[in-house]
Amino acid sequence: MGTWDIGPFGNDTAADFANALDDAGPEACEALIRGVLVRTVVATGFLSEADEAVAAAALIAAQCPGGQTVVATPYGPETPMPVFPSDLRTLADEALARIAGDEAGPASKWVDPEDWKQW
Repeated sequence: MGTWDIGPFGNDTAADFANALDDAGPEACEALIRGVLVRTVVATGFLSEADEAVAAAALIAAQCPGGQTVVATPYGPETPMPVFPSDLRTLADEALARIAGDEAGPASKWVDPEDWKQW
């Protein structure tokens, strides 16, 4: 199906990333999330892991003050996430800025410009 929703897990790639987090277990989640964010920040050219990085950033944001603590979507991870170190917030912000600035990235999947803005 590809992309079906504007949410952080509303596409096949991010849903697969959620499954990988569930399979990895809590002790390996931080490394998976950190890895996808770092690779997105330092990537040149096509951002091959942009969908995963958006999903990772949503999981980190959920733990910020005022966050929802759980990303409530049927396509996100089923297992509770460990508490992430605060330095991942900066890394997630950098990755999201990189993705938002990529005209050929995930936002380009939306035909309607209003959907693009909402995404």
